[in-house]
Amino acid sequence: MNRYELTYIIDATLEESARKGLIEKFSALIAAGGGNVEKVDETWGKRRLAYAIDHKTEGWYVLVTFTAPAELPREIERNLRINDSVLRYLTVKLEEKQSKVKPRPVRPVAAPVAEEAPAAAPVAEEAPAAEAPVAEEAPAAEAAPAEAAPADAE
Repeated sequence: MNRYELTYIIDATLEESARKGLIEKFSALIAAGGGNVEKVDETWGKRRLAYAIDHKTEGWYVLVTFTAPAELPREIERNLRINDSVLRYLTVKLEEKQSKVKPRPVRPVAAPVAEEAPAAAPVAEEAPAAEAPVAEEAPAAEAAPAEAAPADAE
């Protein structure tokens, strides 16, 4: 079974009860043909047409989403064509989106962990190097007074 979307425009001069009956007629035609009506949407309602169709400038829009065998849309369109109250119709087959993009390859988790370990090691090496100059400065400070003392003796 395929999913379809049917949009048709009914003559706006039709009374509400006749319009509702026409919508029910086409929904029943879908069900009788082995289809399943998912949704009937009349929220677009009465609208002004972009151009006159059979000297009519307004129409009532109806959107029907349904699943049906492949032969049913042709039968529905034949009935829509015969009915004088239907100004225009369009049936579209809805297809599922198919992604043509290849999925990215999965990168190994072990490689990033190995990179982080060497980054931590230089920080550990720098800390003892920072302590070493402090230790060297202390003997130099002790040596400076010793050199100064013999200069005083002379």
